[in-house]
Amino acid sequence: MTKLSFGAHPFLLGFEQLERLVERTAKTAGEGYPPFNIEAVGENDYRITLAVAGFRDEDLAITVEDRQLVVRGRQAEDGQERIFLHRGIAARAFQRSFVLAEGVDVAGAALEHGLLHIDLRRTVPETVVQTIAIATAPKSNR
Repeated sequence: MTKLSFGAHPFLLGFEQLERLVERTAKTAGEGYPPFNIEAVGENDYRITLAVAGFRDEDLAITVEDRQLVVRGRQAEDGQERIFLHRGIAARAFQRSFVLAEGVDVAGAALEHGLLHIDLRRTVPETVVQTIAIATAPKSNR
């Protein structure tokens, strides 16, 4: 008995890339910092909010490559010698990735009160109904 992978199922023609997206998403699922929320703010609008306390906008970079949204943060050293009695605020570099569905684009980003908001918008294509003509084979003279 042959086991079919998800993307190789005979009824899912052209969905081979979906399996790669699922694998890529599973690899990034173990990331824990920074914490984030994802919310639907409209029928086709979403917002990702990351808690990035202590980061300035110049410490953050947002890129989209091959349908993957990547947020990177790296704080510059302030040059001050400080002695912490307790250090509970994370000040480490991070990279957080999100796989975007086809048709979902980044509408904008804003940093306020230690929260980085990334707004996403899904464009819904119009439904197209296509009628396919059936050609008839020429009759043979037998």
